[in-house]
Amino acid sequence: MFSMKRCLVLLAALSLFASPAMADELISLKGGYLKLHPDGKFAVSGGGIPGTTVDMDELGFDDSENYLVEAALKFGSFRLYAAYMPINFSGDGVLSQNIEFNGETFVAGSKVDSDVDIDLYQAGVAWYLINVDDLPVRLQLGPEVSAVYVNVKAKMKEDLYGLSESDSVKVPVATVGLRGRLAMGDYLGVVGRVGYLDYKGNSFLDADAQVEFSPLPMVGLFAGYRYLDIDIDESGVMVDATFDGPYAGAMFRF
Repeated sequence: MFSMKRCLVLLAALSLFASPAMADELISLKGGYLKLHPDGKFAVSGGGIPGTTVDMDELGFDDSENYLVEAALKFGSFRLYAAYMPINFSGDGVLSQNIEFNGETFVAGSKVDSDVDIDLYQAGVAWYLINVDDLPVRLQLGPEVSAVYVNVKAKMKEDLYGLSESDSVKVPVATVGLRGRLAMGDYLGVVGRVGYLDYKGNSFLDADAQVEFSPLPMVGLFAGYRYLDIDIDESGVMVDATFDGPYAGAMFRF
């Protein structure tokens, strides 16, 4: 069995073997379609009145079907990326109880339309401590840190009494995690990543598994599965929910 000292020596040797001089510079652009299923709750306080916690299932929220975009630059053992992903959930349902939402009361038995929109802006860097990318079988693995800007807007509307309320909050968070890639040249690859951080009562977990297929050197397809766990309680807006689902798209590399 390897000792911790031997493991560290092996890791350092692999890092030196896969030095930046051995890695090609690469720009990649990705665009695709993402479908996420919501599971969780939200609340909006206002006027000094605490918001009622509402279950998304009770309001009949549909899946979010939207796009995602990412641009990445790889140089040496480092990978920089920026990404944008909008998430939009809407639904309608009959309230089983009175709901306090942004200082207004939506009474039990009334039919309401609700929306929760989340815009995610991400930028980060991965450092491949293991970066063997000049062989037929390529392996890259290392830590990744990212900054995430979360823009959340919640809305509730009830036509019978003419009530319509909304509120929003913008929260910067960060994640620390791991990214890895195993590939057969540039033809077929599997990518996995996970990032998490809990800070001042807000937490963000982002996990992703993806398969890349490039029949041509500069053009390819990708498909994967995304899991997000967002827990935000800031400025009267609370969202504690998970979102997960498949995605697919096209990529260009040069």
